[in-house]
Amino acid sequence: MSQLKKGDAAPDFDLEDQNGNKVKLSDYKGKKLLVYFYPKADTPGCTIQACSVRDARSELSKSGLTVVGISPDAPGKQKKFEEKHDLNFPLLSDIDHAVADAYGAWGEKSMLGKKYEGIIRSSILVDENGKVAETWYKVKPGETVPKAMEAV
Repeated sequence: MSQLKKGDAAPDFDLEDQNGNKVKLSDYKGKKLLVYFYPKADTPGCTIQACSVRDARSELSKSGLTVVGISPDAPGKQKKFEEKHDLNFPLLSDIDHAVADAYGAWGEKSMLGKKYEGIIRSSILVDENGKVAETWYKVKPGETVPKAMEAV
């Protein structure tokens, strides 16, 4: 896993959202974008993270910040997650985790002594020119929004 650093070009992506729409990094040119990676839709930590983004959406927008969430879940699972928690932002499906890997959000994890590969909960702030403005790797679910708001 190669983590991104401030000033790096944000890796391009072209992923399907929960509604079947294609979403690309270039769609956000000229805007600040918070890209956050979460392990699995509708799990406790991921729900805390997504709901905190949902609840702060107005405040984030006033700061000129748009948000997308990315996980390896299929679009159908993302859609159920959106509907269950009334989420109001794109949830992108990175089934082969290629985008997570490019952003440094895929790597070795461990649980109960077992090591495995998976999403490392991460948030990346991308500036209006497509450059990395800030990174937070191994971010706690409830810290995604406060850290982004501090940065903008």
